[in-house]
Amino acid sequence: MKSSVVSVLAIVGLLPASDHALAASWSQFRANSRLTGVTSDAPASTLTLRWTYEAGGGIQSSAAIVDGVVYVGSLTGELLAIDLERGTLRWKYTTAEGGSIGESSPAVGGDAVFVGDLTGTVHAVNIRDGRRLWTFKTDGEVKSSPTLVDNLVLIGSYDTHLYALDRSTGKLRWKLETDEPVHATPAVQNGVIYIAGCDEHFRAVRLTDGKTLFDIPLHAYTGASTLVDGDRAYVGTFGAEVVAIDLPGRKIVWRYHDSADDFPYYSSAALDAGRVIVGGRDKAIHAIHATSGKEAWKFVTRGRIDSSPAIAGGRVYVGSSDGKLYVLDAATGQKRWEVDAGSAMTASPAIAAGRIVIGAQDGRIYCFG
Repeated sequence: MKSSVVSVLAIVGLLPASDHALAASWSQFRANSRLTGVTSDAPASTLTLRWTYEAGGGIQSSAAIVDGVVYVGSLTGELLAIDLERGTLRWKYTTAEGGSIGESSPAVGGDAVFVGDLTGTVHAVNIRDGRRLWTFKTDGEVKSSPTLVDNLVLIGSYDTHLYALDRSTGKLRWKLETDEPVHATPAVQNGVIYIAGCDEHFRAVRLTDGKTLFDIPLHAYTGASTLVDGDRAYVGTFGAEVVAIDLPGRKIVWRYHDSADDFPYYSSAALDAGRVIVGGRDKAIHAIHATSGKEAWKFVTRGRIDSSPAIAGGRVYVGSSDGKLYVLDAATGQKRWEVDAGSAMTASPAIAAGRIVIGAQDGRIYCFG
């Protein structure tokens, strides 16, 4: 265990399991199908390391937390189900052909958990025992995370397609071809899928049949997933911009560019109290006024930020490649807490039942609360 984390344990001890209810969930990447990255289930203001789990391989996948169980993938090709309170393994599922699980993050719905791997396979796994339910093979890496809506599994592949699969059977319902790999996770609101792509386009796609409703050129490669809130969508690009899109008007209404730096945005944004909050490869976390596109505040770390921020109780939780998990005041950007894990955190935090779970590149999974 890293010395910096050992020091935390030396001060506060590894706390025993509490008896608080485990009802709240973070069921997929960015918490929900609109990819807001926000939950009302705020952790305690003073955080303690509850447990760590050694996965044996790097963690790029962000966790899902449902009914007291943490689901997370690793580069060893294992999907892990870990008890949220105790940090003990309930089961592990090994992907076919040993395919590594990269950035694809599990989504949980009904009796199944879904995830993609770098061989291009989408997996459905029984949440009770880790038994394989079905698999679907694409022709490229799957780094996109699944979104579950209306008995569909929506997921992108590096074979240039966005797929809609039947959640129960894994059968193909429809697929949409784009001009480049589909890296991002699809956001869904009111029967419409919103996704920005590696082909520099932002698309609105009808959920029922995969028909493109409209297409807006972004003029920049986009790896981040889109946040949707009412009539607006927000996404960062490799053109060093965060853009706000008027969905009814089908147009970009503002572009944010930090004049101090010219680095890409890989992190997916969250929205809190009228502020769009996102990490950049300029090593900074940016808060942008949602109405105007003007900077609200900026907090600088020592490493690039590919981790997507999670927000709860007026605080921002985000990992950095400098090996730290940061907690910031969402209104001011003032640092409230940090912990040094000693290894880059490119995965995104998941928050549920008063706990924060995040994995690191050295294969260690952390739970704070």
